[in-house]
Amino acid sequence: MQPGSDRPAPSDPQVPGRAFCVRETFGRKQRLRHTAQFQQAYDQDRRWHGRTMVLFLRAAPDASRRLGVVASKKVGNAPERARAKRRLREAFRRQRAEFTAGTDDVVLVARRSILAAPWAEVVADLLKLAAQAGLTPPPAAK
Repeated sequence: MQPGSDRPAPSDPQVPGRAFCVRETFGRKQRLRHTAQFQQAYDQDRRWHGRTMVLFLRAAPDASRRLGVVASKKVGNAPERARAKRRLREAFRRQRAEFTAGTDDVVLVARRSILAAPWAEVVADLLKLAAQAGLTPPPAAK
């Protein structure tokens, strides 16, 4: 199988002139996809506010640190909302290995400021909110 697809891998993956690429995307099992799941996250009232995003946690029997991303019309027009959601997904994907505590699902809601914020600020905001939410382990005592 090719990574990220349902098609079988070619018989000779070492084709000259082509690099082998592993897709690091979120599959269906890694995403929240149903409105009811998002509503559960909002109803549980476990939220942390940052400058570029709001983080919600959803505790449920089926929770497994999946990601849901939301950008309302307050963020901007369709291309701006899509960019905001891409930035949130990518920040979460790159930092996901650090979220070792808990198995709650995560919902990230974009704020308008995410469009103009530097990348380092978006990542720092996510890490700060994750620490407040208890997704990262506490720092080791010295």
